Amino acid sequence: MPHEEMIDVYAVEGRFLHLVYSPRGGYEGVLIETDGVPTQFVFDKHDETAAQAFDGIAPGTRLTVEGSLRPASPKGDGEHVVYDFHRLSEAGGKPVAGAEHDGPAKGRVVRVNHAKHGAPNGVVLDSGDFVHLKPEGFAHLKLKVGDAVEADGPSHPLAGGRGRVIEAETVNGHPLPGKH
Repeated sequence: MPHEEMIDVYAVEGRFLHLVYSPRGGYEGVLIETDGVPTQFVFDKHDETAAQAFDGIAPGTRLTVEGSLRPASPKGDGEHVVYDFHRLSEAGGKPVAGAEHDGPAKGRVVRVNHAKHGAPNGVVLDSGDFVHLKPEGFAHLKLKVGDAVEADGPSHPLAGGRGRVIEAETVNGHPLPGKH
């Protein structure tokens, strides 16, 4: 089994400036100010709910945002440091609800979930939890209906209130590619 690449995850404190728009009109990231320096966090293109973590947060609010340094862009250097967004862990000096690890999701796969472009990107368990793996994680794990799964990672409630979305970092004790 190949060794997965280890990544460093940083907890960066700063003041919320604003969300960053994508050319399609959605949000693709957030900009904070850290000791007078702008710092950008880019949302995963498959995570349409990342911006919701910043709902109701006023500009100037003190935050702690977790992320990993983003690889250099082939388009050239940016004007500030850029991280891949992992989670908002604190706002206004208080932990953010849903940013914690609420414990692992456990159950059997009842169906495969698919991304907008049709690629499998996760599984739904008999517990009602959705384990988000991204297409590359799903391809790596090769899960199928009936498989037992224990997944751990940050979570938040699913729409409709039944179950959670787990942004899987480990599945059945194994780190996902690019997560550890």
